[in-house]
Amino acid sequence: MKLPGIAIRFLLVTILLGMFSPARADEPEPQPKPRDLGLPLVDNVKDLKQLGKFAAWLDPKNKRVVLVGETCKAGYALEFLITTKERAYESVLVIDGRRHDPSETSVFQLIHASLLALGANSGHPAYYKDEKTTVATGDQVMIEVRWKDKDGKTQTADARTWIRDMKTKKSPTVYWVFAGSQIRKDDEGRNHYLADGGDFVCVLNNPIAMLDLPIVSAGAIEDRSFEANVDAMPPPETPVTILITPKVAMKAVEKK
Repeated sequence: MKLPGIAIRFLLVTILLGMFSPARADEPEPQPKPRDLGLPLVDNVKDLKQLGKFAAWLDPKNKRVVLVGETCKAGYALEFLITTKERAYESVLVIDGRRHDPSETSVFQLIHASLLALGANSGHPAYYKDEKTTVATGDQVMIEVRWKDKDGKTQTADARTWIRDMKTKKSPTVYWVFAGSQIRKDDEGRNHYLADGGDFVCVLNNPIAMLDLPIVSAGAIEDRSFEANVDAMPPPETPVTILITPKVAMKAVEKK
């Protein structure tokens, strides 16, 4: 079954991405080739549509975004479930978000566009006003992780089980939501997608998160809610396939 209105949504997404300014030509030279983490652990690799040159794909058949990243040491109060390698010390998983050339669309913009193409609707990130926190809104998103254990057998888990409340030691019961981050103009009128800094999948109230938990979760280091559930995770630097599926898209798959 084809995605409803997929062609129209992709056209809109293309227009949206055209609103963003490419990196300046005077930015540093491209980074060395990233570590090869292998192909994603899915049974339909040939159906995947790669997003740019990143270890990221759109899976139209199963209506999900597929990423390949790796586990972190995760010994710190968390800000993220998934971010870039530069911010690994406060995350559970990292992906390589470095552009290969200055004009390339970022992996985060491509993921955002793919979620739109899959039918997900963004809401708004969390914000704080009048001494009150308003939590993130948006369509619910399920995140699954897959990896190979020491015996080479593929293991699967709900990503929520890889984080836990620092006090109760329980994993969250709510799903992440597609908050959508923010677009801001610089002094020269260029648009910038704020999640490009790595504010991808968050576990605290982040005003520029793409995906966030719809619960009150403080950002100050001394007040953070979550830590890594290292007992449920494979060792650091283990390659991990990350499956991001909007619940609206999952319902469409289930009806097939």
